[in-house]
Amino acid sequence: MLDLPHDSAPLKPMLLSEYRPPDFLIDRVDLYFHLGEDATEVASVLSVRRNPVAGTPNAPLRLDGEELELLAISLDKAELAPERYRIEADGGLVIPDVPDAFLLDILVRIKPQLNTALSGLYTSGGNFCTQCEAEGFRRITYFIDRPDVSARFWVRIVADKKRYPILLSNGNPGEAGSEGEKHYITWDDPHPKPSYLFALVAGDLVALKDSFTTSSGREFALGIWVRRGDEDKCAHAMASLKASMRWDEETYGLEYDLDVFNIVAVSDFNMGAMENKGLNIFNTRYVLAQPETATDTDYENIESVIAHEYFHNWTGDRVTCRDWFQLSLKEGLTVFRDQQFSAAMGSAAVSRIADIRALRASQFPEDAGPLAHPVQPQSYLRIDNFYTATVYNKGAELIRMMHTLLGRDGFRRGMALYIERHDNSAATIPDFVAAMQDASGIDLSEFARWYHQAGTPEITVEDRYDPASKIFELTVSQKTPPTPGQTGKQPVPIPIAMGLIGPNGDEMPTRLDGETAARDGTRLLVCDQPHQTFRFVDVAAPPSPSLLRGFSAPVKLLGVPLDRLKFLAIHDTDPVARWDAGQRAAIAVLLERVALWRAGKTLPPLDADLVATLRHTLADAARDHAFAAEALMLPSEATLADEMAVVDVEAIHAVREEARSALAGSLATLLGETYRNLTDPSPYKTDGQAIGRRALRNLCLGYLAAGNPEGGARLAKAQFDAQQNMTDVLAALSVLADIDSTERRAALTDFYQRWRNDPLVVDKWFALQARSSLPGTIAAVRGLTRHSAFSRTNPNRLRALVGTFSQANQLHFHDAAGAGYQFLADEVLILDPDNPQVAARMVQALGQWRRFDPARQALMKAQLQRLHDRPGLSTNTFEMVSKSLAGAS
Repeated sequence: MLDLPHDSAPLKPMLLSEYRPPDFLIDRVDLYFHLGEDATEVASVLSVRRNPVAGTPNAPLRLDGEELELLAISLDKAELAPERYRIEADGGLVIPDVPDAFLLDILVRIKPQLNTALSGLYTSGGNFCTQCEAEGFRRITYFIDRPDVSARFWVRIVADKKRYPILLSNGNPGEAGSEGEKHYITWDDPHPKPSYLFALVAGDLVALKDSFTTSSGREFALGIWVRRGDEDKCAHAMASLKASMRWDEETYGLEYDLDVFNIVAVSDFNMGAMENKGLNIFNTRYVLAQPETATDTDYENIESVIAHEYFHNWTGDRVTCRDWFQLSLKEGLTVFRDQQFSAAMGSAAVSRIADIRALRASQFPEDAGPLAHPVQPQSYLRIDNFYTATVYNKGAELIRMMHTLLGRDGFRRGMALYIERHDNSAATIPDFVAAMQDASGIDLSEFARWYHQAGTPEITVEDRYDPASKIFELTVSQKTPPTPGQTGKQPVPIPIAMGLIGPNGDEMPTRLDGETAARDGTRLLVCDQPHQTFRFVDVAAPPSPSLLRGFSAPVKLLGVPLDRLKFLAIHDTDPVARWDAGQRAAIAVLLERVALWRAGKTLPPLDADLVATLRHTLADAARDHAFAAEALMLPSEATLADEMAVVDVEAIHAVREEARSALAGSLATLLGETYRNLTDPSPYKTDGQAIGRRALRNLCLGYLAAGNPEGGARLAKAQFDAQQNMTDVLAALSVLADIDSTERRAALTDFYQRWRNDPLVVDKWFALQARSSLPGTIAAVRGLTRHSAFSRTNPNRLRALVGTFSQANQLHFHDAAGAGYQFLADEVLILDPDNPQVAARMVQALGQWRRFDPARQALMKAQLQRLHDRPGLSTNTFEMVSKSLAGAS
């Protein structure tokens, strides 16, 4: 039990162990929306019956509700007197003494125009839209608002036909017509769904329309709806949608199942997108793109997120989760599917490297902090706080491990069995694992530990080669550090994709003791014990083991000698493992220099082998420009911080910048030649080769500026002035953002003036300045909160400035005086009353206080305590703050 301060009522967490089936089920709901300028009336007709498996024959009916004004209520067409029901303190509606089956008519009034939380029905840019996951539907009407209650939804929407000419909801469109100045349309969804998948949009929108024909020959309509003026920015989103539909058919045999599929892009949205059945609602940043305004990363993110939400049609909609403790059942699985799709659409290695970078940047620190939690949490106060990197990204890695263990065909059979068993129903994580096990015959019983244990497993490897017997022994040890509430950890099954690289850099065949024949290429070892030894025979020469190929498990590999990492960074035949070896070698080199810098010693010349490796990569870059750009990038400041027991932000920044300058000096000629040779005046393309060329060219620009800031500023300003595409413009401006120069000031002014009417581009302008390493950045960021274009009501703008500063500017957020911490806490306090979901997510940056020196710890804890002590703090933010403070003295 958690107690709120200031005599608030105690908060009882939701516990997975206390899950019980709902007392009632709702088979059908008819909804009637009368959308108004000041208020909206919602009438609902619920077909309710007792749940035969609940075993609660005398239970009252309880419906969830928040901020609803009840106007009328009747049961089986008889109006209920006020003494027949009660409205509870949390807004819920309770009706005792109800029959076993009945119709319930309810009329409520809501005010979407005042809904700043952006949950339920609200307005954005003059249009109505919804966000009901996780518990937003209760802000629309009274309902059993939980995932295991699925109903058939029929909807009638009435609105002013001039102000809201487009009226959309889930399912297939039905009758439409006019009623004076108003018009109406009905929508019927033939598939039962939980209330969190309900969607409604009404507004003055235009669409890019298309169609799709399934493999079985069924054609249906596609529409991407946007505000007027944005329709020319939807082509890439439409192409991505059609590509994802085709991929899902070919890879998993899954076809779309309605007559229409609509996407709506809205500017005010707490999340990236939402998979509502047949009517996906998207943040504009994941739909709108054209070369002048969107970067290569924007294009890739749109492709990925469009695919993700479409793939939810089966893994999330047709098969949903039984309760919110099963959130990773739909999200981890669907992230894995969109990662598969992205790999198929471009370079599989570069796509996988992006997955690994994201995991290490956000999930590994989460696993090591006070907010660590299992992929399947056991308790929560607000489920909104568990839309985390652990549930999504680590959850995807768990699915990937099952795919690795079962193989492509075995995993597809498991998916088919899972959908067959649970179609149009609510399932659990154990249900999914059982389908995979039953379809493959592979025992996955111990795999559940991955779902129940928090923390990142650490594996260490010792090896021994006997030249006389030609036996090579590999001993793998694993442990998972303690996390809040979990001190003792059990070993987990870790799939280790591996190979052996000979002294000449060639892949060696491998044969384990007891096997009759050697195997070529990558093979799979499974470590499921605290210590395990694998013995290879007939090993012709002392090998270098290449481990965790493709990053086959979300673990940390410790203790690999630096010389071996350097060797593998050049010779490993698996590109992902080769990249990773290079990254870990660079980490080791840089951390050694951090130690010297902290001790006040003069730094020696940069490691010659590291320079030689990067020189080799740059000289060989033509083979794969995109991979070369990844391999040449030094580990980020956050990555280096994650490797330190006590983070020293100034030392990390100074050493990394010094290393970039040293590399630029050593490789100046080659960097300059590469930059010039990759200049491409042809029209902008988003194919893999073009993206790779731009990535490498812009990386070279960054190095050239690090080695010669004055010359780099001139070069970046020339690239900026060319205005060839937003990728190159933004890369140039990113370089200038860290150089105090006339070029910087001119470019920032020009960029804003040129794009001040495009919200997504202005977000980039804010983010660039929030990320700057220049002195005075904290004051500049505070000043930007007073800029006329800054708005706290728009989550994108807030994340661009405040989120980027607190999460991506390690140097200045962790300013020794604590100004960065105070700024973030100020913003949380301002935002919390209006949008507690977004406010709560911002708190996480303060929760890493244990990783820092005592002075910074005290400053961060002081701001957390300040938040904790604020009267009326939302449950969302209180949960994050109290967990962050747990154990603080």
